[in-house]
Amino acid sequence: MRFLRKNKIDKCILVISDIHLGAGVMVNGKRNYLEDFHFDKELVDFLDYYSSHDYLSREVELIINGDLFDLLAVPFVNYFDDEFWSEKAALSKLEMIIKAHSEVLEALDRFVSHKNKKLVYIIGNHDAEFVFESLRDRFYDLFEEKNRERVNIQLNNNGEYIPTPGVVLKHGHEYELAHHFHPVKSIVESEDGEKYFLPPWGSYYVTRVINKFKEERDHVNAVRPIRKFIINGLIYDTFFTLRFLFATSYYFIMVRSIYLFKQERSLKKMYKHCMNELELFKDYETMTMDFFRERPEVQCLIVGHTHDPSFRSFSDGGIFINTGTWTRMYNLDFGKNPSGEQLSFAQVDILDAKKEEYEINLNIWKGRTNLPFEEFS
Repeated sequence: MRFLRKNKIDKCILVISDIHLGAGVMVNGKRNYLEDFHFDKELVDFLDYYSSHDYLSREVELIINGDLFDLLAVPFVNYFDDEFWSEKAALSKLEMIIKAHSEVLEALDRFVSHKNKKLVYIIGNHDAEFVFESLRDRFYDLFEEKNRERVNIQLNNNGEYIPTPGVVLKHGHEYELAHHFHPVKSIVESEDGEKYFLPPWGSYYVTRVINKFKEERDHVNAVRPIRKFIINGLIYDTFFTLRFLFATSYYFIMVRSIYLFKQERSLKKMYKHCMNELELFKDYETMTMDFFRERPEVQCLIVGHTHDPSFRSFSDGGIFINTGTWTRMYNLDFGKNPSGEQLSFAQVDILDAKKEEYEINLNIWKGRTNLPFEEFS
C-alpha cells in the first residue's frame, strides 16, 4: 500500500501545466471575458500542501510545464497591431497578471523558501514572450533573493526537460507548426532599438479570432473534441458557429495560403504544408509510440498544451501523461468529464533514482478546504 512506502520516497516530482493566469475577472471595472483561471485558492492550497506535513522534509520539484501566464489573453493595454508584440507591451501585460493573481505568485515564493523545494518553469506558447530577458528577470524578482537559486526558467528550442533519467517533459506546442517559435530567432529589433516578438501564426489566430469570439461565447476555446464542438454548434448555435468557421477559414487563407503562394510553391506542396499547419492537437498516442521506439531509454513522456488530461500505459512499460489544465473545460465525448473542473497534475515519486524505480500517477487535486459555498460563474 502506498502510505506504507511514503518514507522511502527519495524525491517527489510534481508536474502541472496550462494554468493560464490572466488579467483578472474584473479589469477597469468591467468583466474580463478572457480570464480563464478561477482557482487561485485551490492552487495556493496545492502549493502549501506539498511544502508542509509529510512533504515538509521531502525533496519536491515542482515543474510548471508551459502556459503559466496567458499573455495572449490580456488585450487591456494601450498597444495595438504590431505594438502588441513589443517588449514594452509584454511587460505591461505581465504586470497586470501579477497584480491579478498575487496570491498564487506569493505561494510560489513560499514554496521555494524551503531549501529542499525547487521550481522549474517551462515556457509554452501562451507565455512565449518570455523569450524577452526582461520578462524572465521580472519573474525572478517575484521571489526573495535567497530563494531565486531554486527557481529555473527553461527556454530551449526543443522545449525538452529531463528532471530525472527516464522521464521527459515537453509542453506540447513544439509538435505543431502553428505554435512553434524559436527562443532566439523570434526576437527582432527595430531601428530605434525596440525589441519585438515574432509570434507564430497560431498566436495571431488566438488574439485576432478566438479572443473576439470569446466575448460572445466564453467557452469557444474550452470544448473538446473540436470536431464535436463544431457539429453541435452547427445544430444548436448555427449562426455563431458559421461566423466562427468563416472567420477561421478567412484568417487562415489570408495569413497562410497567400504567404505560401508568394513563395511560388507548387499547389501540391502548398496543400501538404497547409495540412501540416492545420494539424492541431495531434494524436499523441501514436506520436508517443514513435517517441518510445526512437528513445527506448525513456520510461515516461509528460506533456500538456491540449487541455485534455490523459494517462496511457503501453505494453512495453512506457507511460504517456497529459497533465490537462487548471481551467474549466467541457468534453462532449462519452466517458469523460462533461463539464467542470479537473485540476489535474502528474506526480512522480522517485523510489530509487539509481535503479530508475518510479511510481508515476496522474492525480486530480480536490483541495483540503471544505467551504460551505462556491463562487457562482
